[in-house]
Amino acid sequence: GKDLNRLKVVLAEKKRTNKWLAEQIGVDQATVSKWCTNSAQPNLENLIEVARCLEVNVNELLRM
Repeated sequence: GKDLNRLKVVLAEKKRTNKWLAEQIGVDQATVSKWCTNSAQPNLENLIEVARCLEVNVNELLRM
């Protein structure tokens, strides 16, 4: 399937793990894994939190 978000890429660039991100934003690690594989999409609120934690623009997490 085509990537709907670039979270996996950005996490790798920032040398952060799914577990770290999950702890930062208060979601289950399995949820972050699903976002990374695009089997689930974060809602806007989560996306904003993720961008803040990773210090990127929300647009960098989305494939336009």
